[in-house]
Amino acid sequence: MELLKILESKAKIRFQDCDPFNHLNNASYFNYLINAREDQVLANYKLDIYDHGKETGKSWVVGSHQIAYLKPATLMETVTIESQLINYGAKNLFVEIRMFNEAKTELKAIMWSSFVYFNLLTLSSDKHPEDLLTLFENVVLPVKQTTFEERTQSLRFQKV
Repeated sequence: MELLKILESKAKIRFQDCDPFNHLNNASYFNYLINAREDQVLANYKLDIYDHGKETGKSWVVGSHQIAYLKPATLMETVTIESQLINYGAKNLFVEIRMFNEAKTELKAIMWSSFVYFNLLTLSSDKHPEDLLTLFENVVLPVKQTTFEERTQSLRFQKV
């Protein structure tokens, strides 16, 4: 069975996550995007990062986030969220997550996130085991652009 490289799910924008203009609050984008990625990885790759942490004493911590807010997501709107692994190394992952309107005709936000594989017992970074490296090799889908700004510009004017 071939593993999907671009993962997709839907979410509904909820009242408690919106500002007084009924737009998704800037900080809430992170929750929607990261929660979608966690759910997608579990559903598509059968990788529960919390079980993994309990079993191995290792998990991923955020290294950095870069986000561009392109169009507002609004109260009770259903959005489509796509994510993909765009690069990885012995100790890190680099993920792109995109939020669209439900029909995927309008890009609302894009985020690049780096994650560091972290040993919770030694409190230091650690190397990914071979089984995870094999998964990453099978699902990685690099992008052409090398900077977040280039990627955002490329997607902003791309016909979806």
